This record gives sequence, C-alpha cells and structure tokens, in this order.
Amino acid sequence: MASKRAPALSPKAGPKDPQRSRFSMSALERHATVIAFLLVLFASARIIATYTVFNHTSDEPNHIACGMEWIQNGTYTFETQHPPLARVAVALGPYLIGARVRSKPAPDSLDVPIEGLQILSRDHRYDLTLALARLGVLPFFWLACATVYWWARRYHGPRVALAALFFFTFTPPVLAHAGLATTDMPLTACLGASIVAAFVWIEKPTLVHAALLGLFSGLAVISKLSSLPFFPACLGFALLFYIAYERPSLDSVLAGAKRAIPSLGVSFLVAATVIWAGFRFSFGKFSPTSFRIPAPELVTGIQAVMNHNQIGHLTYFFGQYSLSGFWYYFPVVLAIKTPLALVFLFLLGLFLSLRKGERSAHVWEPLGLITGILAVGFYSRINIGVRHILPIYMGISLLAAIGATRLPKLFKGRWPGVVLAGLVLWLAGSSLLAHPDYLPYFNELAGNQPEKILVDSDLDWGQDAKRLAKRLRELGATQVAFYPPVMIDLADLGFPPVIPEKPFQPAPGWNAVSLTDWKLTRMGVLGLVPKPTIHIVDNAPGRPVWPDLYPRGEPVGKSILLWNMAADPSAATSMSR
Repeated sequence: MASKRAPALSPKAGPKDPQRSRFSMSALERHATVIAFLLVLFASARIIATYTVFNHTSDEPNHIACGMEWIQNGTYTFETQHPPLARVAVALGPYLIGARVRSKPAPDSLDVPIEGLQILSRDHRYDLTLALARLGVLPFFWLACATVYWWARRYHGPRVALAALFFFTFTPPVLAHAGLATTDMPLTACLGASIVAAFVWIEKPTLVHAALLGLFSGLAVISKLSSLPFFPACLGFALLFYIAYERPSLDSVLAGAKRAIPSLGVSFLVAATVIWAGFRFSFGKFSPTSFRIPAPELVTGIQAVMNHNQIGHLTYFFGQYSLSGFWYYFPVVLAIKTPLALVFLFLLGLFLSLRKGERSAHVWEPLGLITGILAVGFYSRINIGVRHILPIYMGISLLAAIGATRLPKLFKGRWPGVVLAGLVLWLAGSSLLAHPDYLPYFNELAGNQPEKILVDSDLDWGQDAKRLAKRLRELGATQVAFYPPVMIDLADLGFPPVIPEKPFQPAPGWNAVSLTDWKLTRMGVLGLVPKPTIHIVDNAPGRPVWPDLYPRGEPVGKSILLWNMAADPSAATSMSR
C-alpha cells in the first residue's frame, strides 16, 4: 500500500522551511543515485583496504578449496554442508592466476582446509591470492547495497533510501564479512534480494516478477543453506504483520492469492534450474537410499546442516559454555555488535512502526525480515557469531532510516535535528575509528574486554597472526609459545621458532595467546576428535589457565595478547589479575 504524500505548500502558505528547501525532494531525485554510488564506492574502498592487513580466518581456506574443486574438476564432494555459489566466487580469482587443488582429500576432513592453505601459499603469493579470493565477495556486497537502496526508495522515497544505505554501509559487521572469503555476505545479498523480490511479486505477480523471485531465491539457496528456513520465516512473519496492520478482508486475500498462483510455477521452475545449475546439473544417488536425483549434493548438504544443528556447536557466552546454544544469544549479540547510534535509531523506527497513526507504508516488510531471522536464530544450536544472522542488518537499516528521517518532525525546535546530527556523527565516527578491525568491533556496552562476553568469529577468528609476526620481528624475539586458533603456516608469515603453548603454565620468554584459544582452553577443549565429537580434559573445567593469573598482556591487533615472561614464570603464578 503506497504512502500518502502531503499536499504541496502554495507560495502563500507562509515562509519556506529552510531544511525542506535545502533537501527538497526534487534535489534528492536528481542526485540520490549519485550519492548512493559514492556511499557504496567509499565502503568498497574501506573493505578492500582490509584484504592484506589480516591473514586468512578459520573458514576461508575450506571455502576456497571447495570452490576450486567445482571450477577445476567439475565436482563438489570436498564438503557439502555449504552450497557452491559463494565458494566458486572466492575460488575464481585464485584459479585465474594459476592456483589449483593438488589432490582429492577425504570429504569433510582436515585435508580440505589443508588444500586451501596450499592454494593460498602457492608460488609465495599469499597476499595476492587471499586478496583475489576476498574480492570475489565484493559483488555480493554491491548486490546487498542495491537491494537496501532500491527497497527503501520504492516504498519510502530517496531520503529514506539514502539514510538506509548509509547505515548499512557504515555497519562494522557488514563491512567485516563483506571483506572475507566466506558465505555470509553472499547469503545476505541473495536472501535480501529474494525477499524483496517476493514482496514485489506479491504486489504485482507478473511473469517477470515471478522469474526474478525464482532467480534470487535459487541464488539464496546455493549461497547458504540457512536461507531455507530464513526465507519462509521472513515471509510468514511479514504476512502476519501485514494482516495485523492492513486488516485486509478475506475476499481480498483470496483474490490476491488467485492472481499470484498462475505465475508461482514460473518461480519454482526458475529457482529449481538455478539451484541445479549451481551443482553443475549433477544427477546421482544420495545416501542412504539408492535413488538417483538431481543435485544429490544439496540433499547431503541439508542432512549435514541438520546433523550439525542437532549435535550443536561449542559456544562461549558471558563465561558460560554450551553445545546447545543460548536462546537469547542473537538478540544480545546484536545489542553489543551494532553501533549504539544505529541501535537508538532502529528502536525509534521500530516504535514509530508500531505506533498507531505513525506507521510508514510497507513497514511490515522489514519487520517480517527481522522477526523471521531472529525466530530461526532462537531455535539454532549453532551460536558462533552475528554473521549467521547478517541479513538482519538490511531490515535494521531500513527501520533506522525511517526513524532518522522522522526524528526532526517529532518535536518542535532545533533540538531534534541536533540530536539526529549527533547520532549520525557518532555512528560514522565509531565505524571509521574501527578501521580496519571491523570483525572484532563491539560497541560501548561491551567494555574494553569483550572476550569476557564473546570470542570466535565475533572477535578472534585467527585474523591477527600476521600482526603478531610483525610485532615479534620488531621485538627481536627468537622464539614464541603460541597456538593459533586457525590452521596456518606460521613460518611463512615470518614467525620465529614456535614452541607449543601449555594451558596451565607459560613458557619462559615470549608467550602469545589468542583470545579464542584462551577462552576455549578454559573449558579444556583440545580439538574435534573426530568431527564433531568434542574431547574435553577431565580435570580442566573450572581450573584457571595461566592468562587468568597474570596482568593483561600487550594487545596485538584486537585478538591476541603478548607477554614476555621471566626465566622461571612459575614464580609469578600467585599474581592476581
């Protein structure tokens, strides 16, 4: 339902509002696209600038190897828990400069990321190969930006569209995962585009709109399998909000469904073709049956994700550990990983969306996206990062933009405009000051030791080993005790000789500890033996590890602490933090 426009003021209606005069709708119509392009260009430059600052994170070698198998061998067997679209995108750049897989590792084994590591290290072009892999995700970021901008502009006009795009491109978690060779930004882009395409198709169910819905839905499925529960959940909640807000008659709902059904088959056909093409039109058996089906890798991937969720994943959260997750994990993570200024504007937009008489047109769409994703998150047993609900920032940005554009009109005087300017500057400043550390960004609520709340891909995904190598060279270190949380060749990064790190006793000399290793070591985690069974040392739970007993070490980046111990470090174990 389109929003009603206020009637234009006549020349005799009184003095012109200087703010309205400066930012007139006609001026925004002329320049909004250019401004949007500049916002995306600036964000892209910020993302690209991070490519060679950090070494690879935990998941990147695995994705690169799987994508390389698809391109090089025309098969997809290394690991099917994630579909191929994003993986092919991140492997394409390395493939074009001659990188190749050298063997056929056992499926779902540690040999797969080892293949990814040899791709990155080939011909001593690590930085170039990793940068090209990460560059493969940038087009998905552009698609996500285009979706946010077009979605907001279609229903709310250019002012809201520019505000939404500004918020989206200045959100640190968005920038972080747009700069990594992983599946999270591709999911965000394709899922967001598919949901918006669904809204457009519902509004006007033409064959073209049905085909676009099928295209983006298919791309969402082959970008990440979490799109399968996200998509219907978002549309389902959007429908509930639509019924609650618009109060349509049963006859109008039935009439709309009757109009949409004929083109629905086109959507299914296009989506099925896109998904099958993503698996190279494969056709074969899937375990444990002997039936032959199209894209059997998709079925095995769904089975793998369901098994992973059933078994759970080790989560560290506020000093507690769980294999089944925490139902409140994702709301809390959003609250501390999102810039506070954006949180305030989102809450204002949410309030206005729920307030009778203040609702914007089609506000049920972002509400449906946000609620659907959170609802799925509540039932997830895999709680390892805000990246798993990254598409939610599209809806948050849109509601925050509605709040921002309406704030100056809520109260008389200049103060609402001053408050809005302060919030925008706060958001921009916190985002710019975070560069290049968008991944470990936390807002002010988390304090100066966020590892007390979260680790893993929200803080320490193994990205700072390059920085540690540089710092050790500056210090002239001849050896270091260190255990990285990511599979990596430390010698290639220029490390001095590395000795094993012991959980309960530091080594003489230099000791480096990653925050993820530190907090998971407290639980006594030694590894996955075999996947995904977790082996825990019997006497470890509750026993403090040595970093708990010493003053905080020197920070290296945002995810590693460094100590220089005495010749006999045991003499200092009585020190309290």
